[in-house]
Amino acid sequence: MTDTPATRCGFIAILGAPNVGKSTLMNRLVGVKVSIVSPKVQTTRTRVLGICIEDSSQVIFIDTPGIFAPKRRLDRAMVASAWGGASDADRILLLIDASRRIDHDTQAIIDNLKKQDRKAWLAINKVDLVKKHALLELTSGLAETGLFDHTFMISAKTGDGIDDLLNQLAKSVPEGPWLYPEDQISDMPSRLLAAEITREQIYRQLHQELPYAATVEIEDWQEHDDGSVTINQVVYIEKQSQKGIVLGKGGARIKSIGESARKELEEIFERRVHLFLFVKVREKWGDDPERYRDWGLDFNA
Repeated sequence: MTDTPATRCGFIAILGAPNVGKSTLMNRLVGVKVSIVSPKVQTTRTRVLGICIEDSSQVIFIDTPGIFAPKRRLDRAMVASAWGGASDADRILLLIDASRRIDHDTQAIIDNLKKQDRKAWLAINKVDLVKKHALLELTSGLAETGLFDHTFMISAKTGDGIDDLLNQLAKSVPEGPWLYPEDQISDMPSRLLAAEITREQIYRQLHQELPYAATVEIEDWQEHDDGSVTINQVVYIEKQSQKGIVLGKGGARIKSIGESARKELEEIFERRVHLFLFVKVREKWGDDPERYRDWGLDFNA
């Protein structure tokens, strides 16, 4: 008889400043898309779990919102969610963008971890974008903090260094039973994921034209006998003047957003998706407690 390896299971919180590649890293680690990605900072609004199996370990990654100096209520709630994810985790993985070095937001995270007396693992991302001497200088400076047990050089975009990072994280989580079924990759409900995919396309296609003024909600979800699904979504904006930006000339922009989101949803759900988008004005949706409950954020953070 051969001994079966003991199962392991644990939570890894991915922390970092906005737009350092946390969602890209989690999607790469899990192997499929579970968190939205966009060139805009602060795209991730709430905690997202990504679940993967590595040998006998179930590793549960927590993709947290980027940590930054909050200015709005939503900002405060997002930062509180990030630190909440870190406090609940078995291990913290701090992700740093090598090309940005130690900026103000990253330094604030390091200082806060020191204050909490929390050790972390370090992953330096986008190493393919910087020269070797600059990378060595950055690594040396971070090592002097005494905060990090292990350091990994990676590129979340290309996958370089990811296998070693995942292997080491899987070995580090505590022994124990798996918490999720083997085929589950996220705890995000399908409806919320569908809304997030559309929000991602809004960010990608409008970028600077509509900064953080839009959110997406499911209005109706109908399952059909042939396995397809019809999804009606509402894109909420804060001002009437923003409606034309989202719709585009002759409705061309909203059509493009819907088409791109539909194709991605069909890939994720592996079935036919009929997606219909509607644009409505809801003033100050960012100050509505109900929105925060939907996102799993603390309205009073």
